[in-house]
Amino acid sequence: MPTRRTKDDWTAIALEAIAEGGAAAVAVEPLAARVGTTKGSLYWHFPTRDALLEAALARWEREHTETVIGLADQGATAEERLRLLFSTILAGDHAVDIELALLASTADPVVSAAVSRVTERRIAYLVTQFADLGFARTMARRRAVFAYSAYLGQAQLMRVAPEMLPRSASSKRAYIDDVLRVILVPPAER
Repeated sequence: MPTRRTKDDWTAIALEAIAEGGAAAVAVEPLAARVGTTKGSLYWHFPTRDALLEAALARWEREHTETVIGLADQGATAEERLRLLFSTILAGDHAVDIELALLASTADPVVSAAVSRVTERRIAYLVTQFADLGFARTMARRRAVFAYSAYLGQAQLMRVAPEMLPRSASSKRAYIDDVLRVILVPPAER
């Protein structure tokens, strides 16, 4: 008898599929076969494939944006918050596979809307941190976009050339120090 899957199980399964094959991999029959259950189990929780995709993307947004921001917000100062943020996102994990797969799947309007929403939220958070450090609003936005671009480049390196990135705890700390030094120093001080 097939295992009964919960709504949470299905969103996790969908995110795994996205990491491996992009949004197109969220297809009902292959997902059901993958976990040894029937399509009915999925349809019990989600009326359509798009409903499953939307729920999976909401989970990704919650876990990989809101939870990370919540962790960063534990810092007492903007610099501490940025250090926590970069330490978390530059640590490297499976999440980059989902991130890159979603970026490559933005032709899907459901994915495009989620990626746009997440990008705006992440950049807005960075703008706030740079503004709190005393950067003028225009410069804070530029720094935020630059920092986010660096993150996306880092995500790509994690996937295609992980040997280029620091591995030991001490070299990761030094790397994060260098990243922060580059993005935090005002242009006139360089």
